[in-house]
Amino acid sequence: MSLHTQYLESFLRSQFYMLRMDGPLPLPDRHYIAIMAAARHQCSYLINMHVDEFLKTGGIAEWLNGLEYVPQRLRNLNEINKLLAHRPWLITKEHIQKLVKTGENNWSLPELVHAVVLLTHYHALASFVFGSGINPERDPGIANGFRLISVSSFCVCDLANDNSIENASLAGSNFGIVDSLGELEALMERMKRLQEDREDEETTREEMTTCFEKEKKESLFVVPGESFHSFPHSDFEDDMIVTADVSRYIEDPGFGYEDFARRGEEHLPTFRAQDYTWENHGFSLVNRLYSDIGHLLDEKFRMVYNLTYNTMATHEDVDTTTLRRALFNYVHCMFGIRYDDYDYGEVNQLLERSLKVYIKTVTCYPERTTKRMYDSYWRQFTHSEKVHVNLLLMEARMQAELLYALRAITRHLT
Repeated sequence: MSLHTQYLESFLRSQFYMLRMDGPLPLPDRHYIAIMAAARHQCSYLINMHVDEFLKTGGIAEWLNGLEYVPQRLRNLNEINKLLAHRPWLITKEHIQKLVKTGENNWSLPELVHAVVLLTHYHALASFVFGSGINPERDPGIANGFRLISVSSFCVCDLANDNSIENASLAGSNFGIVDSLGELEALMERMKRLQEDREDEETTREEMTTCFEKEKKESLFVVPGESFHSFPHSDFEDDMIVTADVSRYIEDPGFGYEDFARRGEEHLPTFRAQDYTWENHGFSLVNRLYSDIGHLLDEKFRMVYNLTYNTMATHEDVDTTTLRRALFNYVHCMFGIRYDDYDYGEVNQLLERSLKVYIKTVTCYPERTTKRMYDSYWRQFTHSEKVHVNLLLMEARMQAELLYALRAITRHLT
């Protein structure tokens, strides 16, 4: 993150606030909730970090034996943790009511909002961790069993991309050499054209809705879960085996992301962003129940959305607005959130197949991210530009989860 210092400051401010400053939850509970959230994506790196913090802040060591050792009240977060991490659109006001109903294990609304902020923060941070190649490997010679492998030397390499899912990210040895410079020029040309088209013509509401539905359906065919197992093992950093030190913190480990627009299912209730926005609704609710965190999160969302150095690879003075918006909105699209005023046709024009594979994996199945996926998109771009993509994906994901949770809390309140 330090490649983007402005953003890093904003990130650290909000993380410091939710973990260390005055707030509804006791300090050890905050770290335990972080562990529960990271465990949903088997992110040992974050789990180990917060196990240490949990003990340092006076946490009860026995809790680290697993969920059956923690108070029922914390265990009651399992359902919302699971839904937020994998299918946030299923969260209803009934889930909220169950947690805040009177009784000895109940949550106050401020406590619940604090917990939700932590859960969404750590689900999204797991996406960033895996997307950045931080991959702890087992090492029996080390105290906690892990040695940290950080793939900080990611290179922009010459993997071919013929826009088919097999070759885009995962195939065996049939890579040809592609003129990735030409790819870059083509992308810039498309961006410029979109900018000009927008000034020239207005897309109708109907066209925009149609484009959203099309994009939502197409996202079904980007990295369908079942295709993961049909590729040779060598393409993966590591086989995903849920180790005991992770599984003790999760219930229902088989529950995972399922496409919002599943095949054959029509009329799923799309979340229309206009009906419940972060700016008009979520922000004020969070701020009211957990003071100041709303300002810090808002600053972080704005920072990443507006962050630009006006460069693309070797080109200067480039307006990257359309590209940043396409990345952010594509993540929200996979979570069923639609912006009425956005033309989803832009997503298809700006995000090539291998980039979509990468986005969907990092956002929905971060634990399956491989270095090959990272290398296979935008091969002319710098490492810091790709890290910028990861930051956008992380914040878009956090905001999507938050919107669903906060909308459910609002419905409970009304």
